[in-house]
Amino acid sequence: MTVTSDVAAPRRATADLLRSAFRRHAAGVAVITARGDAGPVGFTATSLTSVSAEPPLLSFGIGTGSSSWPAVSEAEYVGVHLLGDHQEDLAATFARSGADRFAAPTAWREGPEGVPVLDGVLTWLVCRVAGRVPAGDHRIVLAEVLLGDPTGAGSPLLYHRGRYNGLRD
Repeated sequence: MTVTSDVAAPRRATADLLRSAFRRHAAGVAVITARGDAGPVGFTATSLTSVSAEPPLLSFGIGTGSSSWPAVSEAEYVGVHLLGDHQEDLAATFARSGADRFAAPTAWREGPEGVPVLDGVLTWLVCRVAGRVPAGDHRIVLAEVLLGDPTGAGSPLLYHRGRYNGLRD
């Protein structure tokens, strides 16, 4: 008996293989912000993870080549913002290289510990950076949640197959 398979031959691990695999993984969209010497910085992240409930810890990844990395590498505090499905434009702004991310129409204010806090998000958190772990061309930032507001209205924004999406009922 011969068994045939529709499975393609496995490929060796490359950056392209990893990107291709994770395009199939739906992820929530967050914006991470920090106060930098030259003003606020921020970037879109899909690598946000809850790490621990006691103490409340989360993690996110950031590339060391990112324009936000110099500020995040020195920041004592960061803001973490979970975006709603109505915030595709905001996610795209914070993902765009060279954009003035905090210019209008971005609505934000200086929050606790001087962290830039974005308006209209599902949830915002202010966190104290607990560690930065080298991970290839990235750093995994561990942060302890200090305070926040989880009462924003709406459904989460997701990233899947290179596009922003919302949940379907």
